[in-house]
Amino acid sequence: MQGSKSREDYLEVIFLLSKDLAHVHQIDIARYMGVSQPAVEKAVRLLVSSGYLKMDGLHIILTPEGEEYASRIYERHSTICNFLAMHGVDEDAADRDASEIEHFLSDESFEMMSSWIRENKKEIGWVCPLTGHICVKEDCDNPDCENRRRA
Repeated sequence: MQGSKSREDYLEVIFLLSKDLAHVHQIDIARYMGVSQPAVEKAVRLLVSSGYLKMDGLHIILTPEGEEYASRIYERHSTICNFLAMHGVDEDAADRDASEIEHFLSDESFEMMSSWIRENKKEIGWVCPLTGHICVKEDCDNPDCENRRRA
């Protein structure tokens, strides 16, 4: 596992999987990311030694520090994805681009995107990063929508 991009990708995936699954296993991560189990095992070992994860038998659990870091990564990804989608980028392309941009975007540019979304979300709507549907205004009626929980 090299550098922070890989670390952040693994933490974000574990964070997302932990929202859907009672227990996260290495095979779940490997399938989600399309990588081998030995690659996941190596990454998990490094994340455990860095204090971001702990193991409970076969279960992979985010530590409080790991949860906070992963949550920030996920928020960055969601914000960038929404910003791009609100500017007409196809949802799949916005998600792929956000996956790359989130690691290198400056705090200043990220804050600009966040501010723009806050100022314009009532008029345009936003993409739910978990379900993929587009919320129109703040009256989303999808109970599973991550954006509804934030509003």
